[in-house]
This record gives sequence, structure tokens and C-alpha cells, in this order.
Amino acid sequence: MTAPAATVLIVNYDSGDRLAKCLAHLERQTRRDFETIVVDNQSTDGSQAAARRAGVVLIEAGANLGFAAANNLGAKRARGEWLVFLNPDAYPAPDWFEKLMEGAARYPWADAFGSAQLDAADPGRIDGAGDVFHVLGVPYRGHFGWPAEKLPADGECFAPCAAAAMYRRTRFDALGGFDESFFCYGEDVDLGFRLRLAGGRCVQLSHARVLHEGSGVTGRRSDFTVYHGNRNRIWTTYKNMPGALYWPLMPLRIAADLCFLARAYSVGTGPSYARALRDGYGGLAALKEKRRAIQKARRVSAFALARMLVWSPVRMLRREGALRPLRAAIGRHESGTANPLPERSRAKAP
Repeated sequence: MTAPAATVLIVNYDSGDRLAKCLAHLERQTRRDFETIVVDNQSTDGSQAAARRAGVVLIEAGANLGFAAANNLGAKRARGEWLVFLNPDAYPAPDWFEKLMEGAARYPWADAFGSAQLDAADPGRIDGAGDVFHVLGVPYRGHFGWPAEKLPADGECFAPCAAAAMYRRTRFDALGGFDESFFCYGEDVDLGFRLRLAGGRCVQLSHARVLHEGSGVTGRRSDFTVYHGNRNRIWTTYKNMPGALYWPLMPLRIAADLCFLARAYSVGTGPSYARALRDGYGGLAALKEKRRAIQKARRVSAFALARMLVWSPVRMLRREGALRPLRAAIGRHESGTANPLPERSRAKAP
């Protein structure tokens, strides 16, 4: 049996009618050389039945493994050269997969690709155009809430949002997949960060489009979302930020966290945010070995990484994107995998 070009992985947990809608959009794709795997995290609402009706591969996890572990489980069963992560509340345009594969052919040096996400409730608004990482340890979706006409052209992003992202399978496996300790939220930024440190590159594609509800299942300001999103960004920063950037900026990050805590209490999410800070900083000791391994394998200097981060607090508050102009002329390695950054960016800082 010929292997498909890609495997679309969908993690489902009590998604209601969203999963059926997502699968229906996949059925209408103009290019179809992909397989679809749905990993169900022991849903209680019967939504997994949509996968059976659609005739796709259904993996019943037997427990709620979380987004990270469930995707890793699905990736082990995948046969495609590319792994395409798609949320059940993300609804791809008919030519979405076609545009992803065109992007992979156009930018063969890239290991990951992001989709242009439009707000499912208001397609005239951008839901995300590439994940951005602020130096204070705050990731966000670029251009979130901006008018759709402001959607940027193809560009190099810090990381692709896993609501609708594609990774080269060999690179995903080499990075060890998603960090399962995160459970849910932020694991895509962590993976993209590790890809960056390994010398890989990500491209945000403007014409590979999906409509995305955004926390449609968990709720954008639910206790679950606030807690996991903020705990995990603390872990992501600690694991991945080189010491030359992490330690000098620690006082500013803590000050920012206290400001965010005050704001959280003003909007009714204070207790969840406080728990996130407690468990985020309290859990750093358990991440020392992961941090040590990541930094030891790092191929990008602290200076080169600093150029990929956003430093302006105004840009962060405006949710301004940070796509960099593409250098499509860079060729592939003889191995066929992505070409990392130029030689001067590959040397580690002392």
C-alpha cells in the first residue's frame, strides 16, 4: 500500500458537533493524498461516533491523555511524510491541504508550516497568523483580532499554531514530539521553540486557510485554559530560553507576571492564574534535565534567537505579528531536510 503524503491528526475530547464538521471539511479537500487519524480522549458526549461514520482511523485512548500525549500517540500510527495537526474546532477551506503541500514544495528548507486562521464566528477577523514569542515569556497568536485584510503574506514565523499546523515527520520524531507533561496548551509553542533551537525553520502560509473557533471546547477564559496556558508558558520559557537571555530578564518576567495577575483578578480569573504561577515556577526544578538536554543540543546562538523574539511590549499588547521575510533561495541539505540558519547563527553563545 502506497503511503500517503501526509497524516492529518485530530485529537477529540467532548467536541460535540465540531468533530463531524471538521471531518466534513476534510472530505471536501481538493487534494486527497492524506490519511486522517482521530485520537479520542475518552469522550463522554458520543462525538467520537463521527469518526466511525467518516471511515477514518479512530484510536480510542481509553483515558483523557491531553492534547500533547494524544497527538504523540497518533503520530506513532501515522504513515505520512508530513504530520498535519488539526483541532476539531478548526474548519479547513477546500484547498487548505493543497496549499500546505504547495508550501512544502515552494520552501523545501522549512520543517514546519502554519495555516492562516480566521475567526470562525467572524471570518472578517484574523484568529492567528503565526505564533509569536515575547521576550518576557509570553507567546501569542500574531495579528489576533486584526481585520482579515491585514493578513500578511507568507513569512517565517517563530512557531506554527497547532490548531492547523504541519511538521516534517522526521523532524517531529527527532525533537521527541510534544512534551506530554504540558497536557494541553502551549505545547505547540514549546515544540516550535525546540525546533528553532535545533536550527529548524517555520513558514506561515497566507493561502492555507482555516476557520478556527479558538478554545471552542475548553472555553477561552475558563479555569482550565487560564491555568494550563499560563503554567505552560512559564515552563516553555525555562526549558528553552538560553541562559544569556533567561537569567538577566528574570526580574522583568516576574514583574510582568505580577501585573498580569492583578489584571486576572480584575476580570475574574485571578485564582486560576495564581495557581498557574504557583505550579509554573514551582515545577521548574523537575524540568532541569529537560532544560540541560535542550541547551546542550542547541545549534542557534542566544543572539540569533534574540532576533526571533519580540521585545516591544506595545507590539505584544497589540497582538502584532512578527513574520520575517522569506529567503527561499536557501537550498536543502544533501539529506533533503531543512537547511538551518546561516553559519553565523549556528554557533552557540559562550
